[in-house]
Amino acid sequence: MSDQSQYVLPTDSPVALLDCKAAFGLLTDREKQYAHYLSQASWYGGLIVLLQTSPESPGIFVLLQKMFQTQSPKDLQQAATSAPDGPSEEEFQALMVYAAGFYSNMGNYKSFGDTKFIPGLPVEKFKAAVWSSAAYTADPSGIETLWTAVSGPMYSLTNKEKQLGLGDKGTTTYFSSNCDLKDAEIAQKFLDEKKISPYNTRLFKTKEGYEVRLASSATSASPVEGMKDDVQFLSGQIDGANFTVKRGDYAPLMEKVVHNLKLAKSYAANPSEEKMLTEYARSFTIGSIDAHKDGSRHWIQDKGPIVESYIGFIESYRDPFGVRGEFEGFVAMVNKQMSAKFASLVGAAEELLPLLPWPQEYEKDRFLRPDFTSLDILTFGGSGIPAGINIPNYDDIRQSEGFKNVSLGNVLNAAYTSDSPDKITFLGPNDREMFMKYKVPSFEVQVGLHELLGHGSGKLFKKEADGTFNFDAENVKHTETGEKISSWYVAGETWDSKFSVIASSYEECRAECVGIYLSPNPQVLKIFGHEGQEAEDIMYINWLNMVRAGVLALEFYTPQTTSWRQAHMWARFVILQVLLEVGEDFVTVTQTQGQDGKPDIMITMDRGKVLTVGKPAIGAFLRKLQVYKSTADYPSGKALYDKYSAVSEEGTHKWLTLRDIVLARKQPRRMLVQVNTTVKDNKVEMQEYEATTAGLVQSFADRFPKEAGVEQIVAELWEKDRPYFS
Repeated sequence: MSDQSQYVLPTDSPVALLDCKAAFGLLTDREKQYAHYLSQASWYGGLIVLLQTSPESPGIFVLLQKMFQTQSPKDLQQAATSAPDGPSEEEFQALMVYAAGFYSNMGNYKSFGDTKFIPGLPVEKFKAAVWSSAAYTADPSGIETLWTAVSGPMYSLTNKEKQLGLGDKGTTTYFSSNCDLKDAEIAQKFLDEKKISPYNTRLFKTKEGYEVRLASSATSASPVEGMKDDVQFLSGQIDGANFTVKRGDYAPLMEKVVHNLKLAKSYAANPSEEKMLTEYARSFTIGSIDAHKDGSRHWIQDKGPIVESYIGFIESYRDPFGVRGEFEGFVAMVNKQMSAKFASLVGAAEELLPLLPWPQEYEKDRFLRPDFTSLDILTFGGSGIPAGINIPNYDDIRQSEGFKNVSLGNVLNAAYTSDSPDKITFLGPNDREMFMKYKVPSFEVQVGLHELLGHGSGKLFKKEADGTFNFDAENVKHTETGEKISSWYVAGETWDSKFSVIASSYEECRAECVGIYLSPNPQVLKIFGHEGQEAEDIMYINWLNMVRAGVLALEFYTPQTTSWRQAHMWARFVILQVLLEVGEDFVTVTQTQGQDGKPDIMITMDRGKVLTVGKPAIGAFLRKLQVYKSTADYPSGKALYDKYSAVSEEGTHKWLTLRDIVLARKQPRRMLVQVNTTVKDNKVEMQEYEATTAGLVQSFADRFPKEAGVEQIVAELWEKDRPYFS
């Protein structure tokens, strides 16, 4: 397999429809209006991801939109394949897979894995397709200029461009191209000192110094009329470096987000939703994370809404420094049957939390009973759609005020139910059969435990600005040393800022460990409707799935930079290493020869040792993860995490060799087609699309009609950014 082929999406990449027709049909007209305008806000905000991903992503988006808004995929195919120098049918399909993959990831880097992907047809064939398009006929000079700007970067695969990263580690647009890790560190020092959250920022280094850009619709540094403005526009120096903070990053897109949030507010179901949307609009107008936190507080109080939504700069997985949030927005409807199971899990949480392997002092003073619902997604604007979410990500709110958990049921079904047995790699026949049968129900259990009791557990030890502690600093002991606690968070420090680069993966690892640690519990399994032999099988598959995921994770490791590109998969490899280290033939990972004569891998797990060997090993490791997190002990936490993150050829397992096998046998990730909503005669209508690449591409052409002016907005923002990434 050539190196370049690893960066091409296969032409047989599966596509599935994100079905939500039944749930949407149960909404009232008012609820549909509310859902529609929240969806519009999410889609327009999701375009920001283009500008957060790569220098060329906005330009590629503009090119694709112009091509597919002017004519349907079917008409373009006919024109392109009949042109004298045009692509073949197979080559045109490769173009469609690229376009669908680009839209699915909102950029030309995979949202799950952060590697670049390039078109699977020769550049001259892609160009011929563009030149045969109605868009080119209508505006030859404009399309030619656009093609000249994007075609080179679209196909380029220099070492730095192969993955997202900072400095010589990869590509990023959270920082100007002249920034490296030292610049990120000094900027964080400035932001911490000025008490500015990095969540909605980007950093640009200029001749005058550093420019911190805040995402907002307002571009003026002066207060916005009629709006409480808590944003501090500060200039200053730190370690001899000059800093200025400027408002107005992504301003035209943020303006569309704010406009639609205000329209949605007219259809809110209660005062909590009205206040929530008011604060979100303020946040996105002036660039205030404090306002977004206030909106999140109202969101937490909106218990059991029929239409659920969250929006903003949320997850920090793709910032190479781990502190800046990628924009996302989702809108969903409650699945009442599955939500009842999650409600039962919430009800049992106070009995389950004491079972976790750390002393009571390391747990929150009281469990803040969250909403935990199963949702059918109507809209997810951003780079990728997860199966479960625990939000808000603000630790000060999550620790003392509350949070919500959501499991995205139709995502789970679309992504996991249609695999065929031959797609299940690295397992023996019996395990493969059971894996097929129980993968979805076992993953539902894991998602529930991961989100509620994983992300929802554990206390952070803090020393407040007035010198008081939120724990008994004289008597609480360090579980690993037996000594008094000697480290903690101080005012202004957060989990993300303290653990930065490893924070996201470390936390996902902690939550995954909680999930498998508690999954053998009969009470938990019964809540999800599983008892007897079925319950035991589901528990076993949950553990086996984690181990297999640890092997599959090797795809997301880059040997050239010795770095991991995906937080969850990195976490699962760490867990695999912990379970291999315990020995006793509990887990084995062996290189074998497949039936096709090519190198293969066989994974085995002794299911009789899950409780006697596996669970104690995970418990001891999980306790350390929690203690180092609680005590803000970054050096110990990083040393522990680095130990199990190492990928080498030394020792029993030749991980780099196994990685080659994983890459050779990897399966393409499923792309999800989402619906659109439109307002006609004051009624909201939903439009579905076929589960094909053409259907996915058409959904985006319809989503941003020409009259919305989106291409012009994205093009102008792209031009503004380009000098900083040359």
